[in-house]
Amino acid sequence: MPYDFSRFMTEPVKLAIVGCGQRGRGYAAYALQEPTLCKVVAIAEPRPKTRRIMAETYSVDNTLVFETYEDLLKASADTIQTIGTRLADAVVIAVQDRMHMEVALAFAAQGYHILCEKPMATTVEACIKMEAAVRKAGIIFGMGHVLRYSPYNRAMVDVIRTGKLGQLINVVHIEPVGYYHFAHSYVRGNWAREEDSCFSLMTKSCHDIDILCHYLSPDGPTRVSSFGSLQHFRKASKPAAAGEAKRCLDCAYERDCAYSAKKIYLEPVTQGQLGWPASVLVDGIPDIENITDALKTGPYGRCVYECDNDVCDNQVVNLEFSSGATASFTMVAQTELICQRQTRLHFAYGEIVGDMDNFTVTDFRTRKSTLHTPKNEGGGHGGGDIGLIRTFVEAVRTGKQEVLGTDVTEVLRSHLAVFAAEKSRREGVVVDCVQFEKEAREKYGHL
Repeated sequence: MPYDFSRFMTEPVKLAIVGCGQRGRGYAAYALQEPTLCKVVAIAEPRPKTRRIMAETYSVDNTLVFETYEDLLKASADTIQTIGTRLADAVVIAVQDRMHMEVALAFAAQGYHILCEKPMATTVEACIKMEAAVRKAGIIFGMGHVLRYSPYNRAMVDVIRTGKLGQLINVVHIEPVGYYHFAHSYVRGNWAREEDSCFSLMTKSCHDIDILCHYLSPDGPTRVSSFGSLQHFRKASKPAAAGEAKRCLDCAYERDCAYSAKKIYLEPVTQGQLGWPASVLVDGIPDIENITDALKTGPYGRCVYECDNDVCDNQVVNLEFSSGATASFTMVAQTELICQRQTRLHFAYGEIVGDMDNFTVTDFRTRKSTLHTPKNEGGGHGGGDIGLIRTFVEAVRTGKQEVLGTDVTEVLRSHLAVFAAEKSRREGVVVDCVQFEKEAREKYGHL
């Protein structure tokens, strides 16, 4: 069913949001900002209150409000069969990580353009299957590597691409996850156990590896090594004063604990702060009563030293690129900064030093330093969230994948670099990235 892209000159791109949690809502918000460019016309969300609020916010017709993606998919198939049109032009996939592949394959088969939240998928096999499905369908594919799309990184890449500082020789990049952010998402939350999601380098930092590859493009990674472990969030680190308490609300040490669930969730709500992270705990709008109940009975009220988490809270990755350039990346939980990346890029004739808000370009030859302060458009990741959805909508409107500055194969390759890094960490070896991709494609490419 071919697309008539010319109609987007007068009509907005129609979006279906599959998963209306924090990430799905974040991307959908662009429709409120730019209603002439895109419109949310369908949603799929299992939580009833969240589903109702989302439907009301975007005035979604009741017939296009679904509990599951399978219900949305069936309705779409019926519409295609009866009147020859899809329910929407594109699908935003913002479900749990392990569901990405099945949802993407299903909607790609119906010809929907796809914006998929990171990571692409949680196994090498699933990522390769997604690449094949996207290519077979011939659709626009966007990946939630939001760092690429922030004004900060766009401006930094513009400087890199001029070549004025000479060859890019080395990059040092740090992601300070944030002490309570890590506890929320990777100790108590959905990404705490590899069995339920994936390893933390993938779930938290795949877009950091991607931005390193983007900085150094067109050269790709050739070798990778990695080290890391779960150091702090385990029973051996539990303060003695916490005793046998399993929940913060029952703990005598709670007032002195950096990871007190009462401090992280309940106290902000009492002060009227109803957004993240408290909003994740309940279906609907947080209040003192439902947050208190969540801390008494749900996973987010547990002691961080008594959880069943197993993903790394610190990891380093060393990459060598085909040009001979090197890059090092550190992901660490124990920081005050929350996801405020720190980056140094070292060139033959200068350097760039940045912190996601500003970056300074120094030219060794002139001995001059220039401060760059790109406009922060608000939202998550320094404007990267809004930058991605805006760019994706434009790619769909024009029918041009190149508008996104990447494609599904490049997305796959940056994910394979992450899988290769994790193989290095687990096996204590330096991994050849080119050979890793070759073997992965030989093993799974025929499936």
